[in-house]
Amino acid sequence: MDNKNVVNAVPPYGHVICCEKWRDSALIYSLKGAGVKILFESELGVSDFHLPSRTSVLYVSECDVVAGSGYKRKLVRYRNASSSFQELVLVEKTRLSDQYFPAVQKFVTFDLGLSLLPVSGQAEAAQLLTQMVLAENRENPFRRRSSCRLLDPLVLAVVQQVPGVGRVKALALLQHFPTIQQICNAALAELEPIMGPAGAQQVHEFFHRCMSTAAGP
Repeated sequence: MDNKNVVNAVPPYGHVICCEKWRDSALIYSLKGAGVKILFESELGVSDFHLPSRTSVLYVSECDVVAGSGYKRKLVRYRNASSSFQELVLVEKTRLSDQYFPAVQKFVTFDLGLSLLPVSGQAEAAQLLTQMVLAENRENPFRRRSSCRLLDPLVLAVVQQVPGVGRVKALALLQHFPTIQQICNAALAELEPIMGPAGAQQVHEFFHRCMSTAAGP
């Protein structure tokens, strides 16, 4: 298989294609323990993992965040890579990296337009990946494409990171604003008919607070 085919390879259901560098990691052992089958590749490009849902995952560790802005170059290459995959960035949000997280979030979500999920470490990342991989087997193959998009575990998981937004509210938001970026940019008046005044205020304040914090004084 040539490099281009490897970079665009999609694993079978229940499997994850992993970059070779993860072979002896705690994340891989957790995936295996949860019943996920692992396929290792040394030429996945910038990506760390490929999922059956045609999702490409890039992992930004605590060390990457604390070390400085070098991670930004990797993220830009990831965004610019020629791929038909949906992109997801997992970022370690720990006590050590917490002060840097708003800036990382702004760069990933608003500057690059990528989906981001914070994780406390490799154990939580493995749980998330397991949920996404094994959920594929439970999808109804006769569901219409538009509905599949709304119920994509990746999109739902990202939206549910907003405080006060559970699964039901996340689905309601996605019916009106199909992408994370659209939710971030929605005006308070646009959110209120869906979320109610209090819920709309939570969503609106959350994203605008993140942007202002990342921008600095």
